[in-house]
This record gives sequence, C-alpha cells and structure tokens, in this order.
Amino acid sequence: MGWFGKLIGGTTGFFIGGPIGAVLGAVIGHSFDKRSELQEDRYKKTNNWNSGKSQTFSTNDQSQMIFFVATFSMLGKMAAADGTVSNIEIRTIEDFIDRNLRLNIAEKQFAMRIVNTSAASNEPFEKFAQQFYSLFYNQPQMLRTMYDILYKVATADNILARDEEKILDSATRIFNLKSRESNASYTSSSASSNDKNYSILDCKKTDSIDTIKSAYKKLVKDFHPDAIASKGLPEEFTKFASQKFREINQAYEEIRKERNF
Repeated sequence: MGWFGKLIGGTTGFFIGGPIGAVLGAVIGHSFDKRSELQEDRYKKTNNWNSGKSQTFSTNDQSQMIFFVATFSMLGKMAAADGTVSNIEIRTIEDFIDRNLRLNIAEKQFAMRIVNTSAASNEPFEKFAQQFYSLFYNQPQMLRTMYDILYKVATADNILARDEEKILDSATRIFNLKSRESNASYTSSSASSNDKNYSILDCKKTDSIDTIKSAYKKLVKDFHPDAIASKGLPEEFTKFASQKFREINQAYEEIRKERNF
C-alpha cells in the first residue's frame, strides 16, 4: 500500500471529513487545523466530502486510503452492533485480514486500530455507509465489493445474527443495491447452489433469460479485473474483488446449463 507508507511517514496534504476522517484522525493522532475543522463542520451539514489540495497523495492514493479506512470502520461498527465487541468478532476480522488480504504486521495493526476506534465511536454504521456512498456512488464495483466484504465477515461463522443482518440491510439500502432476498440462503445448509447462483447475479429464478443475460453482462463489465484495477481499489482488496468476477462467471454458466440457453 503506497499510501500507507506515506501516511506513517508523516505525509500530509489532503483531508477527509466526516466519521471516516474522524476515525483516521484519531488513529494517526493527527490534529486538524482550523481550516480542516471548518471543512468537517461543513461535511456534517451537507453530508458531503471536502478535500484540500493534495501535493503528495495522488487521487488513487486517496481513493485507496478512504476505501481501507471505510472498510475497517464499518467492520468495527458491525462488531459493535450488539453493544459489545467479542473476542470471536475480533478473531473473525483478523482471520479475514490474514486469509483474504494478507496484510503485513504494521498494516494489520493499523487496520485493527481502525476497527477498535470505530467500534468505540458514537457515530452509527449508517453515517459511515452514507459517507462512503457519497464518495463512490458512481462506482458500483466499490459499493458491491464493500457490501461483499461486510457480508463475508458477517457470515464467517455460518450464522447471520440479527444485528449483523440489520447492518447488511442498511448497507443494501444506502448503497442503492438490489435487495438481497436470498442472503439467508448463503448460510443455510439446505440452500441449493442454484439459489446461490441466482443471488450472485442479483436475479430471481422467475426472471426471464433476457433479464439474466442483462444482469450478467453488467456485472462482468463492473467486475472485470481491468475495471477493478482502474477504480482505486487497494491492491490488497483487488484479489478479493477478482474472486467475485470468477463467481459471477461460474454462476452464469451453471444457470445457462440448467435453463438450456
């Protein structure tokens, strides 16, 4: 993570407002100047993002940093959704880091500080999700990847708790995603692979072949590795997003064979 080295090296040059910025500021111990405080106040009133002119962080650096901080901020809020953060919830997030992201020790420690800081924050999950959407509303890859990360961690124990389900419902609504009616089927031992295939394509069994083809083409376009690489997704998350691309193709092939088209 190029941005991470710049950040811990004391580089400044751009500002994130809102709850994401507050968590980042608390984690790195950065004291915002008066101008930044005014920007943060303006964010609270407009629910928008304000940035200063950056001479050291590229646009891609900024996008990657925001995605990283937002991810672990929202995972922190999910862990604290029931009022407490259990050791099991912490281990689940750490396992996601180790298995899916493979961050180094310093990056992992930074990520877990974000989790703990966010969990202790008075800001609700919805505020983090709303700010994230305001930044990436025109990049469906980023929104879907964030949702899938939240979903993967929430269901890592094969149980979707009520508090976790509320978080996912909020993310679905705020990110303006299609309703995931078959979310529960992922965690059900009785669920068929066929049910999951339709859910992966955001489709229903009753949808027409043309609807399924259209949904597939859009997802392939959004999640093609070249598209993902160009959108500012942190490189550690790119592999996770690429798994989605493979799932989309596999799900489509299985539905195509089943329905003979």
